[in-house]
Amino acid sequence: MKVLLANPRGFCAGVERAIEIVERALGLHGAPIYVRHEVVHNKFVVDNLKAKGAIFVEKIDEVPTGKVVIFSAHGVSQTVRQQAGELGAIIYDATCPLVTKIHKEVARKQKQSHKVILIGHKGHPEVEGTLGQSAQGTSIELIETIADVDKLNLDNKQLSYTTQTTLSINDTRQIVNALKDKFPGIKSPQKDDICYATQNRQNAVKILMQDSDVLLVLGSNNSSNSNRLREIAEKMQKKSYLIDGANEIHLDWLTGVNTIGVTAGASAPEILVQEVINYLRDCGANEVIEIGGVKENIHFPIPEQLRQNRR
Repeated sequence: MKVLLANPRGFCAGVERAIEIVERALGLHGAPIYVRHEVVHNKFVVDNLKAKGAIFVEKIDEVPTGKVVIFSAHGVSQTVRQQAGELGAIIYDATCPLVTKIHKEVARKQKQSHKVILIGHKGHPEVEGTLGQSAQGTSIELIETIADVDKLNLDNKQLSYTTQTTLSINDTRQIVNALKDKFPGIKSPQKDDICYATQNRQNAVKILMQDSDVLLVLGSNNSSNSNRLREIAEKMQKKSYLIDGANEIHLDWLTGVNTIGVTAGASAPEILVQEVINYLRDCGANEVIEIGGVKENIHFPIPEQLRQNRR
């Protein structure tokens, strides 16, 4: 049995930054600190930060007055920002800079009197945060599928679209094409909103699965980008499993398999990948090959106060 490792895989720059912000804040202020929503969608990461003193909440009113509040990598609405400010909280923003870019783009387009259409998954925290950037008296239209495009009834001549950062590249392209067909004058983002890490990891899986019989994706069930990796293999008529760790692998998944592909979503740490590799070696894998891929060298700095102050 042979194992092929996708490259790139695992942590992206936005995830690394968010985790570092929480850890530095704990070092500076001590426990507990409060994080609005899971800082990234990965059970291993969240449990590790909980053990260090981070408390994850869904609503700001769960935070005591004057405490440290961190916004997750997915971003938050303007209402949440205001609520945190009213608490007198010490606030650190771990929103991924690529999500912040979308928020700024939405605000800019709305100032230009554009109606903004957001392509994304209803209920995802990143989508909720972007919808919450809507200025008073305006709104953002959320769509998820081509069928939703058909239902749009907009007479506003000034239209723009943006997307969630962790979508399927191929699926999103089809929705965008449908939008452009229906609204020929619709404005595109200045730069593709699906983030570099999502694109790179999806492309790596497409290459990996050309020579793999089954795919194991390290990632939690609520991780959008991890689920998109699993779906890519399924669309290639290959079996694919989303797991939080080696302990979730079923031996019958490996029956009759010659080559196993392994990757990790952008919020899954490399330690989990290595545990899976060790498990597969114990199951008889005698060759592990890392596939060549795009080299990522992007780094997002953390807030100035956390860079200067360390306990």
